[in-house]
Amino acid sequence: MAALNNQKINSQTRLSLVSSVKEKSQVTQIRLRIYIPISYLQAPVISQLISAYGLVVNIIKAMLQLNTNKEGYFDIELRRTVSQISRGLAYLESLNLRIVGKPNTDGDSWFY
Repeated sequence: MAALNNQKINSQTRLSLVSSVKEKSQVTQIRLRIYIPISYLQAPVISQLISAYGLVVNIIKAMLQLNTNKEGYFDIELRRTVSQISRGLAYLESLNLRIVGKPNTDGDSWFY
Protein backbone atom coordinates (compact mmCIF):
# COMPACT_ATOMS: atom_id res chain seq x y z
CA MET A 1 0.00 0.00 0.00
CA ALA A 2 2.96 2.35 0.43
CA ALA A 3 3.13 2.59 -3.35
CA LEU A 4 -0.21 4.42 -3.30
CA ASN A 5 1.46 7.24 -1.45
CA ASN A 6 3.76 7.99 -4.37
CA GLN A 7 1.51 7.79 -7.38
CA LYS A 8 -1.73 9.16 -8.73
CA ILE A 9 -4.73 6.98 -8.09
CA ASN A 10 -5.98 5.18 -11.18
CA SER A 11 -9.02 2.98 -11.70
CA GLN A 12 -7.25 -0.16 -10.43
CA THR A 13 -5.76 1.35 -7.27
CA ARG A 14 -8.95 3.26 -6.52
CA LEU A 15 -10.70 -0.01 -5.79
CA SER A 16 -7.84 -1.16 -3.58
CA LEU A 17 -8.34 1.90 -1.38
CA VAL A 18 -11.67 0.44 -0.28
CA SER A 19 -10.85 -3.23 -0.64
CA SER A 20 -11.87 -4.09 2.91
CA VAL A 21 -15.50 -3.45 2.03
CA LYS A 22 -17.32 -6.56 0.84
CA GLU A 23 -20.56 -4.96 -0.34
CA LYS A 24 -20.79 -1.90 -2.53
CA SER A 25 -23.67 -0.54 -0.43
CA GLN A 26 -21.68 -0.68 2.81
CA VAL A 27 -20.40 2.65 4.12
CA THR A 28 -16.64 3.05 4.23
CA GLN A 29 -14.13 5.87 4.36
CA ILE A 30 -10.77 6.67 2.85
CA ARG A 31 -8.14 9.32 3.46
CA LEU A 32 -6.64 11.37 0.67
CA ARG A 33 -4.39 14.30 0.04
CA ILE A 34 -5.61 16.27 -2.96
CA TYR A 35 -3.20 18.78 -4.46
CA ILE A 36 -4.94 21.85 -5.83
CA PRO A 37 -3.14 23.73 -8.62
CA ILE A 38 -3.37 27.50 -8.81
CA SER A 39 -5.98 27.30 -11.58
CA TYR A 40 -8.42 25.53 -9.19
CA LEU A 41 -7.88 27.61 -6.03
CA GLN A 42 -11.17 29.45 -6.60
CA ALA A 43 -13.08 26.37 -7.85
CA PRO A 44 -15.60 24.59 -5.58
CA VAL A 45 -13.83 21.21 -5.76
CA ILE A 46 -14.74 20.05 -2.23
CA SER A 47 -18.35 21.26 -2.38
CA GLN A 48 -18.81 19.32 -5.65
CA LEU A 49 -17.80 16.12 -3.83
CA ILE A 50 -20.55 16.81 -1.33
CA SER A 51 -23.36 18.08 -3.56
CA ALA A 52 -22.84 16.10 -6.77
CA TYR A 53 -21.55 12.81 -5.35
CA GLY A 54 -23.20 12.70 -1.91
CA LEU A 55 -19.94 12.24 -0.05
CA VAL A 56 -19.34 13.17 3.55
CA VAL A 57 -16.10 15.17 3.49
CA ASN A 58 -14.06 15.80 6.62
CA ILE A 59 -11.23 18.26 6.00
CA ILE A 60 -8.37 17.24 8.28
CA LYS A 61 -5.88 19.83 7.09
CA ALA A 62 -5.65 22.36 4.29
CA MET A 63 -2.91 24.58 2.91
CA LEU A 64 -4.06 27.08 0.31
CA GLN A 65 -2.28 30.34 -0.47
CA LEU A 66 -4.05 32.65 -2.89
CA ASN A 67 -1.25 35.17 -3.30
CA THR A 68 1.53 32.77 -4.25
CA ASN A 69 2.30 30.63 -7.26
CA LYS A 70 2.31 27.42 -5.21
CA GLU A 71 -0.24 24.64 -5.38
CA GLY A 72 -2.24 23.96 -2.26
CA TYR A 73 -3.64 20.77 -0.80
CA PHE A 74 -6.43 19.27 1.26
CA ASP A 75 -6.05 16.29 3.59
CA ILE A 76 -9.56 14.84 3.64
CA GLU A 77 -11.57 11.82 4.67
CA LEU A 78 -14.31 10.73 2.30
CA ARG A 79 -17.16 8.64 3.70
CA ARG A 80 -19.99 6.84 1.88
CA THR A 81 -20.45 3.75 -0.26
CA VAL A 82 -17.75 2.33 -2.51
CA SER A 83 -19.62 3.40 -5.64
CA GLN A 84 -20.10 6.97 -4.37
CA ILE A 85 -16.43 7.24 -3.43
CA SER A 86 -15.40 5.80 -6.80
CA ARG A 87 -17.52 8.37 -8.64
CA GLY A 88 -16.07 11.16 -6.52
CA LEU A 89 -12.53 9.98 -7.23
CA ALA A 90 -13.34 9.82 -10.95
CA TYR A 91 -14.47 13.46 -10.74
CA LEU A 92 -11.19 14.48 -9.07
CA GLU A 93 -9.23 12.56 -11.70
CA SER A 94 -11.17 14.30 -14.48
CA LEU A 95 -9.77 17.58 -13.14
CA ASN A 96 -6.24 16.10 -13.43
CA LEU A 97 -5.58 16.70 -9.74
CA ARG A 98 -2.70 14.91 -8.07
CA ILE A 99 -4.18 12.53 -5.48
CA VAL A 100 -2.24 10.64 -2.82
CA GLY A 101 -4.11 8.14 -0.69
CA LYS A 102 -3.89 5.63 2.06
CA PRO A 103 -6.60 3.31 3.37
CA ASN A 104 -8.13 4.41 6.65
CA THR A 105 -7.76 1.41 8.94
CA ASP A 106 -7.96 1.43 12.72
CA GLY A 107 -4.83 2.93 14.18
CA ASP A 108 -3.30 4.23 10.98
CA SER A 109 -2.13 7.78 10.45
CA TRP A 110 -1.27 10.07 7.60
CA PHE A 111 1.80 8.97 5.70
CA TYR A 112 3.39 11.19 3.06
